[in-house]
Amino acid sequence: MSATAMFKFALRKRNALLVRWWKLTGRCLLKLHGVVFNHTPELYGLPIVSMEPNSEIVLSDGVILCSDSRFTALGVAHPVILRTLRPNARIAIGVDTGISGAVICAALSIEIGGQCLLGADVQIFDNDFHALAPENRRHDNSPENIGAAPVIIEDNVFIGAGSKVLKGVTVGQNSVIGAGSIVSKNIPPNSIAAGNPAKVIAELPITHKQR
Repeated sequence: MSATAMFKFALRKRNALLVRWWKLTGRCLLKLHGVVFNHTPELYGLPIVSMEPNSEIVLSDGVILCSDSRFTALGVAHPVILRTLRPNARIAIGVDTGISGAVICAALSIEIGGQCLLGADVQIFDNDFHALAPENRRHDNSPENIGAAPVIIEDNVFIGAGSKVLKGVTVGQNSVIGAGSIVSKNIPPNSIAAGNPAKVIAELPITHKQR
């Protein structure tokens, strides 16, 4: 066996051991935080999870969370972050959805459908984080002064790397959001949208399965 072949073999073995370790420790981490799931998500690296009391994070079967740059082509700037910000907030991620280094922060509700793709370092949040009024903005954490509205990402949506989805937005099923876009308004199903603010630039062909 050549030195190159031996090196590749060693890398495969290392990666396999890492994946097994992340599955074991990740399951404990998610359970400790109260994340709801049936089967342990496929983990590449460990996500960052924080939850307010009486809030909920639900991961459906087949979810993939990639937090390690060695396991995704573009790399990630940080681990996947799943965070609820208020009591009774909810994050739900559908079947077979893959997420790489995304930040998902919910004060009310963020629903992500099945078979979605969230590219490297996507950010999705349903709130403004801070009050808009200038008086005492830095220290005003009152929910009544901080805008929030639910976000819905429907099934089979592809959100390109570095995009941001803002509060109150629905992205329709099958749609594609171009890399680096800022999505501040609803995107209809079967659309390609891009830009800041994101606008529909093309429509996707509707297949027989979608009719």
